[in-house]
Amino acid sequence: MKTRFIFLLFAFVLFSLQEAGAQHHNFVSRYINKLLNDTTDASKPQFLLYPTLAYSPETNLEFGLSSLYVYYAKNDTTNRLSEINGFTFFTLENQYGLLFDHSLYSDKSRWFFLGKLRFQSFPMLYHGIGPDSPAEHLALVEATQIQVKERVLRQIRPNLYMGPQIDYQRMASVDFIAPTDTYVAEPAGSKGSANTGLGLGIIYDNRHNVLNVRDGLFSELALIRYDRLWNSDFKFTSILSDNRIYRPIGRSNVLAAQLIGQFSVGNAPFNQLALLGGESIMRGYYTGRFRDKNQLAAQVEYRFLPLPLSFSSRIGASVFASTGTVFSDFSHLNVKNLKVAGGGGLRYLLFPKKDIYTRADIAFTNEGTGFYILIGEAF
Repeated sequence: MKTRFIFLLFAFVLFSLQEAGAQHHNFVSRYINKLLNDTTDASKPQFLLYPTLAYSPETNLEFGLSSLYVYYAKNDTTNRLSEINGFTFFTLENQYGLLFDHSLYSDKSRWFFLGKLRFQSFPMLYHGIGPDSPAEHLALVEATQIQVKERVLRQIRPNLYMGPQIDYQRMASVDFIAPTDTYVAEPAGSKGSANTGLGLGIIYDNRHNVLNVRDGLFSELALIRYDRLWNSDFKFTSILSDNRIYRPIGRSNVLAAQLIGQFSVGNAPFNQLALLGGESIMRGYYTGRFRDKNQLAAQVEYRFLPLPLSFSSRIGASVFASTGTVFSDFSHLNVKNLKVAGGGGLRYLLFPKKDIYTRADIAFTNEGTGFYILIGEAF
């Protein structure tokens, strides 16, 4: 497995603080002081912008810029915390991308907008389809990808939301690059496709802070249909079940658990199959290391927010473990195909007034390790 490292440049931040010294009017030092000391009023929006650096054999060096915007509707802290995450990058191999995620709540949580935007020219490793796909990737897939997904949900009862969703995914200029002496059977969608899905989602959500849930429940059931009637190249149905529970332990610790199922009926292209791995669930496995029509995965995490340390109230930690598998149909679901991963990490309380941590996690699998530095918990 090729491990991809992402480094949040807080070393630069700390260095700048030291260099600033008495230069209190320096813009950088004022920004850093505002960030680290969280001088913004708790009810006011906050915006964070920071550089990232990454490396992988497929991309060479990757330079990026990440952003986070959080706010309460009408500046009312009794409302739920809304967040918009952004990330843009380019690499020395002329690859680039623009990614946005958002979870937005209206006043009194009457409306809930949940969605994502992806536009990127970025390589992916294709290991094949199924739980027995080889550890060494079969091909490097280069393509331009676009995804626009949006869910517009209305509260119909306290904490219960329902509404339509739309998902548009396009993969173009696809090139499967395999070793010259290896034949790779190219999967459905290997020449590219454009698919539009329309569906309905129902969500129970009583979380107050989606970036760091200390007590709550989130449960989503969504069905989305991709059909030629609305200009999809492929015809299939996708069903998602995502269930998360969070329970406080003592004064500051949290026990969190998640169970996710993703199921496809019909002929889905390879890029829209269920993908196991990534920065959220089954950490330590490359995103899409295993892929198939269906997926079941679960994880549990214990968070110390913060650690009971005398020298700092902003340092936390976590330990986590996960298991999951992919399968073509339920007759091929086998406990012997379960993959396992686990690890731990440190937390830093970035915005104390909004209870938002940045995390640095390391995860281990029998194929290697993964290292992640991101703002907000994995789930």
